[in-house]
Amino acid sequence: MSFEKLDALGHRLEALEHALSILGADEATHMAVGGGGKRAEAMATLAGMYHAEASAPAVADWIEAAKAESLSEDQLLAIGEFERNYRNLTCLPTEFIERRTAATMRSEQLWRELRPSGDWDTFLPAMEGVVALVREEAQLRADASGLAPYDALMDQYDPGNRTSDLDVTFGDLKSFLKDFVPEALAAQERRLSARPRKSLNPPYPIEKQRELGLAAMRAVGFDFTHGSLAVSHHPFCGGVPSDVRMTTRYRTDEFLSSLMGVLHETGHALYEQGLQKEWSHWPIGKARGMGIHESQSLFVEMQLARSPEFWEFMLPLVHLHLGDDAIPGWDIPDILNEVNHVERGYIRVDADEVTYPLHVILRYELEQELVGGKLEASQIPEAWDAKMTEYLGISTIDNMKDGPMQDVHWPAGSFGYFPSYTLGAMIAAQQWAALEKDLPDAREQMRQGDFTAINGWRSERIWTQGSRWSTPELITRATGEPLNADYFKAHLKRRYLG
Repeated sequence: MSFEKLDALGHRLEALEHALSILGADEATHMAVGGGGKRAEAMATLAGMYHAEASAPAVADWIEAAKAESLSEDQLLAIGEFERNYRNLTCLPTEFIERRTAATMRSEQLWRELRPSGDWDTFLPAMEGVVALVREEAQLRADASGLAPYDALMDQYDPGNRTSDLDVTFGDLKSFLKDFVPEALAAQERRLSARPRKSLNPPYPIEKQRELGLAAMRAVGFDFTHGSLAVSHHPFCGGVPSDVRMTTRYRTDEFLSSLMGVLHETGHALYEQGLQKEWSHWPIGKARGMGIHESQSLFVEMQLARSPEFWEFMLPLVHLHLGDDAIPGWDIPDILNEVNHVERGYIRVDADEVTYPLHVILRYELEQELVGGKLEASQIPEAWDAKMTEYLGISTIDNMKDGPMQDVHWPAGSFGYFPSYTLGAMIAAQQWAALEKDLPDAREQMRQGDFTAINGWRSERIWTQGSRWSTPELITRATGEPLNADYFKAHLKRRYLG
């Protein structure tokens, strides 16, 4: 049977994915500095083997033949994902992939060199080349999928997302946030005038912070028989579902950034550990796109770990692991003042929960214009500054480093990715609202440090569903309705104005 051939292919691809993921995680955490050359050679060889297996002409024949076989619903859904993955792998000619890889590598290297000085003029020719390639890629993907060019780019990261829907959702959220940011800042000023921010009492030894992070991971459900925590320059969650490799980084002058980072990555890890094991070698056994993945990490970091109920449980653990004098005189409102602090800023990755979506919407709007030919690379600085000024009230016209040169995504040719970040925050808020309807005492359970029912709800509706459904359909099935910005807006009002 042809499906049996696809099933066997799935096992081979899963083995290669496993090897690549573990080698990548090890490179970022434990590999000796002199091992880079051979490690790159090994990973390139494995990646080539994966691509050759996954894109072989015979696979298309197996997919078509399998459609006529007597299969279960899950097997039919698996065929759909096999087909989508095959199309994504084969719609770009080898010659184009080689041109794009060479150009984006040079562009990214030049960006790393020029970003510290904000030398946009020198970087511009490389950026113009990347934009031209992205337009070419978008059209190739559109021709293969029948989607509009920018939708075809987004579909790689969040299958089913369309600009026709996101333009409305993001437009609604943008309009709300432009008025809400000043309100949140004013409310914060009133709170801080009554209860000023308190000082920390460093140093915080790394080993003690590590023990605190492990305790937090254990409490929210991380399975240490199928995962571990290490240190890396940039925190990430990698590895494979049976062996999740999570990392963080530490500062001895404060502990909250590492702890919140650990909790964010634990959200990613719980999703991976909760995927359906029987389907792990099928495409439907994988996580459903970047937006859903980010929603699981933000659910833990934002919905849970920045709430007063979480800190009623967590604060004693801080004292236990860091010592009673770690935060002298601090109470839960003091912690919340820190972890929920709002501030207008230039840098997306440093932005708070309130202002962050505006950074993403700015990039989403500019990406559409760049891909559609309405905006040229040379016009990015002025367009970026106009939106930063309108949305956040700050100008970047003479600050390329903290303006359009701040992210690696565009120099690396990654377009269609940014929407996932804010989609994740919105999905997380909607999930929490749906969860509370089913579990009215969820906050009380969190206060007691019991996340069993909360994780059970998420496992049933998100984790074990894998990639059976498109992103929009999974949201609807999990929460009972399509993506709705009102839940995120209500969450922000409750947290920052309440």
